[in-house]
Amino acid sequence: QVPLVESGGGLVQIGGSLVLSCAPSGSIFGVGTWAWYRQAPGDQRELVASIGTDSITKYSDSVKGRFTISRDNVRKEMFLQMNDLKPEDTAVYYCYADTLEFYSSGQSLRLHDQWGQGTQVTVSS
Repeated sequence: QVPLVESGGGLVQIGGSLVLSCAPSGSIFGVGTWAWYRQAPGDQRELVASIGTDSITKYSDSVKGRFTISRDNVRKEMFLQMNDLKPEDTAVYYCYADTLEFYSSGQSLRLHDQWGQGTQVTVSS
């Protein structure tokens, strides 16, 4: 397994900014589509933003214009720049990759539907 590791969550005031990062904990040579999901208490996990291998991005209506997803294809990392944060953005944010490619024992292997452990983002007044 090559788990994904998120970082950058925390407590921020209304209108503030945070940058979330996600990277595999092991060495990989390929990543498919990256995405950020979030889940607030009592709610279902929802898609926040995604970025394909062609760098085409998609955003939920609730974050469009405030959040920016990006990827570093050399370092195999993904980022979420979050601006103008609102209380309704409070949630656990999860990193997701639809495909991770890596070598193990001389073989090229592929993992699908990989998730990070989540990072808490809390927006307070």
